Amino acid sequence: MKFGISHCNVGEFAEPDRALDLARWAEQAGFESLWTVEHVVIPEVYEPRYPETPDGRFWFGHDLPLTDPLIWMAFVAAATTRLRLGTGIITVPQRNPLITAKEIATLDRLSRGRVEIGVGVGWLREEFEALGADFAQRGAVMDESIAVMRELWRPGPRTYQGKFFSFDLVHSEPSPPRGSVPIHIGGSTKVAARRAGRIGDGFFPGGYDREAVASLVAFARTEFEASGRDGRLEITARWTKDPGRLGDHETLRFLRDLGVDRVLVPAQTLAEPGLQRSIAELGSSTLPAFA
Repeated sequence: MKFGISHCNVGEFAEPDRALDLARWAEQAGFESLWTVEHVVIPEVYEPRYPETPDGRFWFGHDLPLTDPLIWMAFVAAATTRLRLGTGIITVPQRNPLITAKEIATLDRLSRGRVEIGVGVGWLREEFEALGADFAQRGAVMDESIAVMRELWRPGPRTYQGKFFSFDLVHSEPSPPRGSVPIHIGGSTKVAARRAGRIGDGFFPGGYDREAVASLVAFARTEFEASGRDGRLEITARWTKDPGRLGDHETLRFLRDLGVDRVLVPAQTLAEPGLQRSIAELGSSTLPAFA
């Protein structure tokens, strides 16, 4: 089971020195990856629909620094050599997929093939409205956007004809060095799990409830098999933001027994001794102290 760090571009780690401290420490400590999150804007007033808190509201304040995920990844890529760099997640229906495909391919090329992309449909209607994006059709837009990005990452002139995006015999270079970039579908619903099973390279279940995560993972795997796809669906799960639950070895054992490939822990909790003991036990055998 691989260990990564999530929420890396938030709060203190939005500052250049702390971003580099985190990346260099993570590489030294033997972590597999760093993952960023995305919100272009955070409205002062919004309908409480956040899927990962009981009250539907953000767990952080409106004024918390939150850098652009891809630019943050490019910054730390230049200071590391081994760490994989992922988004967990970017809200694809808010983006132009041609520009996003170019940005991702460029970052993957410059980092020598170290990029993983987690994508989601988003939940914050007010953010969509501020960006002029279509909240009602965000699922359909995301499906098409994924197809567009994969088409643009193929060699040669690219053509795509869809409902939302169309182009004919265009070139978009550079291409990712491995031919494509893994796309992990994120979400806390069966719709997201179905999408992951049918078109994702991986599934990134939202939430922290064990039974809910297990159910979503099983459903995504069933959809993957039913679609007749080759290979396997990589599963990335998160541990907890709640400091009161750090040191919970049983949760990590549960995720391991579930067949989870990668577990992410929040950057904001790395100084907790319980967390470091758990990772040392089930992941890295040596974990230098983080300060």
